[in-house]
Amino acid sequence: MVKKPPIGAHYGLRDWIAQRATAVVMVVAILILAIALFVIRPDDYNSWRAFIDMEWVRVLLFCTVLATVWHGFIGARDIYMDYLKHDGIRLLKTTGMVVYLLACVVWAARILL
Repeated sequence: MVKKPPIGAHYGLRDWIAQRATAVVMVVAILILAIALFVIRPDDYNSWRAFIDMEWVRVLLFCTVLATVWHGFIGARDIYMDYLKHDGIRLLKTTGMVVYLLACVVWAARILL
């Protein structure tokens, strides 16, 4: 008897864990930034600029951007795999999404790093 591999996304548990991990990263980052903003209380442009210019804030924000992009990619890809039955349309949508998300990461890196 020959076993055929399943057809479809079959990413399963790995992507489920990745989405939960990225969600945790985003929540923790938001809490840390909220606490820092409560303590520092920037009130004008210069104090906001000084807050954003702190190395740990920029790294935390960039890690949050990466987690958000990865989280969104997994969710959108799974939706495309489930609901777009035509392979050409699914490929076009997925390619467009990847280009857009990579552009977002490049833009965030340019601003934050």
